Amino acid sequence: MYDIIIIGGGPAGLTAAINGRVRNKSVLVFTNDWKQTYLYQAQRIDNYPGHPGISGAEILDSLVSHAKELGVEIDTKRVLTIMPMDDHFYVSAGARVEQAKTIILAIGTGSHKKLPGEENWIGRGVSYCATCDGLLYRNGKKVTVVGKAADAVEEANFLNEIGCIVTFVSQKPVEGLSDGVKSVIANHLEIKGDGMVQALVADGNEIPSDGIFILRQTVAPNDLLPSLKIEDGGIWVNRRMETSIPRIYAAGDCTGRPLQVIKSMGEGQRAALSAVEDLDHLIN
Repeated sequence: MYDIIIIGGGPAGLTAAINGRVRNKSVLVFTNDWKQTYLYQAQRIDNYPGHPGISGAEILDSLVSHAKELGVEIDTKRVLTIMPMDDHFYVSAGARVEQAKTIILAIGTGSHKKLPGEENWIGRGVSYCATCDGLLYRNGKKVTVVGKAADAVEEANFLNEIGCIVTFVSQKPVEGLSDGVKSVIANHLEIKGDGMVQALVADGNEIPSDGIFILRQTVAPNDLLPSLKIEDGGIWVNRRMETSIPRIYAAGDCTGRPLQVIKSMGEGQRAALSAVEDLDHLIN
């Protein structure tokens, strides 16, 4: 069991990880590929005190290097669920399930608007992890992958390998799809069903589907934790970066404006210090 699991590998999450390890806590970070983020691709950042003109890549590369030198474990898997227990949490990311005494959410911001019909068919044909649920659709069943994440092509290819008939739907062309995976470009999507998922409607055209895998960069905070308090579009926190759920903290852009690197790093440090204080209190 980890002392701290951090969800998000941006400035907030990595700063929290570094501070947790400095205080001798075991830390696991689940994150998307940081090299695919908007920050990493930013050529010049002028509001980072003391380093005007630094690039996003320089900031993130230095944070990742520092964290790894201290022994932070970093896993590029997308977290799907967090399950609170009496005195710890279960965290599932892909096929991996881990336990933690505390959680720090540093998931940034993003569009989490659900597709029309998506909410109705969760667990009845709608899934968010191909490697978790793909075996349910092998042996020639039709599946559709809605690719909104960097690993979506990889997961579509996995479904193809295990014998699914795969259609990949995205807003722009992608590279790397295996032979046999059909690619569709569409902007307006809707899910239809009757008892179970039946089809994805893509720009008015129905794609018959036994299963639909919606692969986003992140899962919305209140999908990870339905009881989490959201305020003004961000995760509610107090001055210790505590959320409405005990032993879960949040930091960075996911807590609201200003959306700046220095604010995220400061909140990441405060969240880690609060987690460490609470962990030490549990021991004592």
